[in-house]
Amino acid sequence: MRLRHIELFQAILQTGSLTAAAQLLHISQPAASKILKHAEQQLGFALFNRVRGKLQPTAEARILQQETERLAADLQSLRRLADNLGRGEERALRLICTPALAQTLVPEALRHWRRRFASTQCHLATQHTGEIVEALLLRDADLGLTLQAVEHPGICSQILACGQMMAIAPAGWWPEAVCLSAFALEHLADAPLIGLHTRDALGSLLRGHLEGLEPPPRIHTWVQTYQLARSLVAAGQGLALVDPLTAQPGDGPAIQARPLEPSIPVPLYALVRAHDTASEAQLQLLEEVRRQAESLMSAPHRV
Repeated sequence: MRLRHIELFQAILQTGSLTAAAQLLHISQPAASKILKHAEQQLGFALFNRVRGKLQPTAEARILQQETERLAADLQSLRRLADNLGRGEERALRLICTPALAQTLVPEALRHWRRRFASTQCHLATQHTGEIVEALLLRDADLGLTLQAVEHPGICSQILACGQMMAIAPAGWWPEAVCLSAFALEHLADAPLIGLHTRDALGSLLRGHLEGLEPPPRIHTWVQTYQLARSLVAAGQGLALVDPLTAQPGDGPAIQARPLEPSIPVPLYALVRAHDTASEAQLQLLEEVRRQAESLMSAPHRV
């Protein structure tokens, strides 16, 4: 199949009509019909059957669909990358970070940065670390922030600040007198715990510690983000182990937080594309993020 065949094939699958597919691709209906006929001749089988006025994919087309969707997504990514390259230095500074960092770290850092770059456009987005790396490589973002280490030949990372893993509990769970002292990991034995699905090195380290407890913690709910774990803890669903930024008091429901013992370091990483030259605006934003992170990640956590 040629590229034009794939584009029309995907458009028909999306719209269910040759006429609508032609409109989607900004070509005439006869041109679309000719492309479809040529594709089917090249393949040696029909791609669609007409059923009650709509084009329904054949069994062979269904088999092809998954692969052509992957190719179409790759093509879209290529076009987006080319468009971003074409815009060059005219683009705004684009920051992408994990949800926990967007809630606790970025707003205050951006407020200080704005004092010097009042008119510079800054686009903010949140994603998980894998998607952050992809956005940087596709030039959909200029700067990434994450709590996970990243190893990729196209990405450079630096540690901006470092805190430690925290144990959090619903308000009133611990006596106030102990809330500034460390929370021993062994106290999680047979305790209600919100489980965290993470595949990074930090998640593996936590699992290794928890698997050594006897009896193990009682985990009935699993989540994918620290922020969701915090929300469940605030709702009285049990304890959780989270990063020091998620453990900040904030404006949401009250929780208690204590540093975990043994201490497990949690670095904050800044990610950029390898070989790119950072702009002054980007360097200054990184500096403000570093200052804010050092303040928050080393601050004591009160009830």
